[in-house]
Amino acid sequence: MTILQAIFLGALQGVAEFLPISSSGHLALCKTLFGLEEVPLLFDIMLHVATLAAVIIFFRKEIGDLLAVFFRWITKKSKEDDFIKQKMILAVIFGTFATGVIAIITQKFLPEMSIKFVCGGFIITAALLIFSSILSKHQIETEGVSNTVSPLKGFLIGIAQGIGTLPGISRSGITISASLMAGVDRKTSGEFSFILSIPAIVGAFILEAKDLGNVTETVGVLPLILGCLIAFIVGLLSLKFLMKLINKGKLEYFAFYLIPVGILGLIFL
Repeated sequence: MTILQAIFLGALQGVAEFLPISSSGHLALCKTLFGLEEVPLLFDIMLHVATLAAVIIFFRKEIGDLLAVFFRWITKKSKEDDFIKQKMILAVIFGTFATGVIAIITQKFLPEMSIKFVCGGFIITAALLIFSSILSKHQIETEGVSNTVSPLKGFLIGIAQGIGTLPGISRSGITISASLMAGVDRKTSGEFSFILSIPAIVGAFILEAKDLGNVTETVGVLPLILGCLIAFIVGLLSLKFLMKLINKGKLEYFAFYLIPVGILGLIFL
């Protein structure tokens, strides 16, 4: 892999990881177009770790608050207003468990998935974005929405995240859509989606870390470092942009990109 290719894939990861267009799907698509099928899975995961750092920095206050509540909880020094954060912590735990179970199942199918499946995933993601946006707007106007995530909702969103490990299905798109359809408000849906991604990405990295040497041999040390650095910088900017779109309820706009790309891929690839 050349330095230019690594930088491009890093920038693509930084954009597609946060915008609901499927980073794994776009990486798979570009690796096919560039003839880079030999790049190991751990390279993709390393790019995810770089964007994970962007998540931690962007949501550092929210993550710090959750950790503070968690330590007060386990030391039996909780405050009266910790209850909502405690529910969020349980939601993350339940969601992470659900993600792990579903991901174990979906990973068995990954080697057999064609690029056409990835393109089909783009169209599915687009449909989810449109439907969840319409439903969320209806809920806001009628029933109202919640600013908390219950453990049950966290579990269901975790299932969605597990499905989002499939290339072409946007992890952020499907988890935010699931949150919105569960009656969670836009801001909380965005925050929970990315906080829930932290243990999932860390877990995937630990499982694949044994092959780290193969990455440096196949990809090269400098391309790996530059790819991760670009993924971090672009990811931080993309995350800031996405959260503004989420709060404005404009996620369905990405469907106008995903549907044509998916259809063209199904026809020509």
